[in-house]
Formats: sequence, structure tokens, C-alpha cells
Amino acid sequence: MSQPKIDRSKFPAPEQGFLVTFLLTVTDKQRSTKFYTEILGGELVVDRGKNEISAIQLANSWLILHTPAEVGEDLPGFRIEPPTDTGRISCYLELRVADIWQTYREWSAKGAHFVTEPKDRGAEIRCYLRDPDGYYIELGQEIAALG
Repeated sequence: MSQPKIDRSKFPAPEQGFLVTFLLTVTDKQRSTKFYTEILGGELVVDRGKNEISAIQLANSWLILHTPAEVGEDLPGFRIEPPTDTGRISCYLELRVADIWQTYREWSAKGAHFVTEPKDRGAEIRCYLRDPDGYYIELGQEIAALG
């Protein structure tokens, strides 16, 4: 089976230095891809099929989506899996926006599940949402620098 062509100009592979990518293990790649592209506005750059990776450029960051699997010979005996207890948080994405209320309304209208509404915390306004697998996403707007 041939691999899909990759537009190298959009692939997360710097010519020098490094960039940060974040791997999310997801139960349904199509559902998660739709969430990160259609709701959060990312761009699907690589999709290697149902049980392979997808790469999404999300603003100036990269998300790699992968279905649950054994890690392989790199880390024998380890398995990547999505969260099983959404009441515990081991990691979350932090996204900073220019206008939190506009983003909150826009993403809510597109179907995002917000756990909290935006709340003024003094130096910033922030709220939380979850992706389809239960990963938390902190959405924030800095306001201290504006005052």
C-alpha cells in the first residue's frame, strides 16, 4: 500500500532547531480530527490512515493523533492509551487567544463541550473544555498586560 503524499512545507520537521509537537492517543481518529480541525480551526497535514498517525497544525503548534497501540521496540512493554479517568488530569493543552468570549461563542456554536465558562482570574480570563477523548484544554486570554 502506498503512503499518501506529504506536503513537506507543512510537515512538522524543522530544518534547524526544534519545534514542539504533542501526541494525543485517541479512540476515534476521524472524530478527533474533526474536533481539532472543524471546531478549533487546525489544518490536517498528514493522515496515514485509520490506525496510523495524523498530524494537525494547530496555530503555531502541532498535534499528532494516534490510536491506542503497543509502542513497539522503542519502548518494549509500553502502550499508548487515551485517558480512562477524566476526573484526573495528567496533562492538558493550553491555548491562548486574543478574544476569549468570541472564541468561546464560536467554538460552542460548533459543538465544543466547555466544562466552565470564561472566568476573570485577575491576570487572565480562562475556561476549560474537553476534546472527544476527555483531554482537557485550557483556553485563556492574558489581560494583565492590557491594563
